[in-house]
Amino acid sequence: MGRFIQIVEVGPRDGLQNEKAVLSPAVRADFVRRLEAAGAKRIEAVSFVHPKYVPQMAGAEEVMAALPPAPGHSRIGLVLNGKGYDRALGTAVDEVNVAMSATDGFGLKNQGLNVDQQVQMLADIMAGRANASGAPGATPKLSATLSCVWGCPFDGEVSVEQVGDLVTRIAALGVEEIALADTIGVGDPWSVTRKVEAARKAAPDATLRLHFHDTRNTGLANAYAGVEAGVDILDASAGGIGGCPFAPGATGNIATEDLVYMLERAGFSTGYDLDKLIDSARWIGDQIDKPRLSALSRAGGWPKQAG
Repeated sequence: MGRFIQIVEVGPRDGLQNEKAVLSPAVRADFVRRLEAAGAKRIEAVSFVHPKYVPQMAGAEEVMAALPPAPGHSRIGLVLNGKGYDRALGTAVDEVNVAMSATDGFGLKNQGLNVDQQVQMLADIMAGRANASGAPGATPKLSATLSCVWGCPFDGEVSVEQVGDLVTRIAALGVEEIALADTIGVGDPWSVTRKVEAARKAAPDATLRLHFHDTRNTGLANAYAGVEAGVDILDASAGGIGGCPFAPGATGNIATEDLVYMLERAGFSTGYDLDKLIDSARWIGDQIDKPRLSALSRAGGWPKQAG
């Protein structure tokens, strides 16, 4: 097998949060189980946000309670602040992903905090983790996702220097995995290379993850650039569903099945069963009344399997 690229499945969270359909916790838990059966080892299962603002994510605790233990799998909960982090600790999440923003404009719209306040929020969470008592491993792993790295719907362009500075500050707090997100899908492969290089220079000991939206049909090209730049972890959403309700125009993630197909045709390994993944994408499309959104859910894989 070739080089392994880990694909973090974000459909149950980033995928569903921007869809009009509001699915029950039971259906969302079923979605997680289907994706895990298709090969997802890390999956963003829930978001601990106020249901008033994101009703699609209501009942995060119920979703987690409906999921049986799955050794070898990691269920991730997204949080926007310390209150969300405390909620996450009350569930069986394996990881917590703290959402942040590269810009004041999006930070204020998304969570009511500017960049400096978000860094302080993260610092408070990290300090609480350091002071927590209990056995090692009792606290879920933690990562941070930096939104709007390639552009902000409110503040416009985001410079390489802005990204490098913020990644430096996040890494200094002890965060071991940092995701760079193109929240509104405005990046291009060449700017991906530049910002990955800047982030690696700013945090040489941190693991980098990339999160692309396909809003302007550059998502797979950007994923290719990220892999070529040496990044081994990418986010994607089954069916290509999703976006951010607080970012105008932030439609559609990279479709997991399209990304798996591209990588595995090139000789990379992902650990996914493409046929089961396509079935999962078609299933969730039916649940939200948007059938066969992705290229692979329409065309299928290649070569066709016998039988």
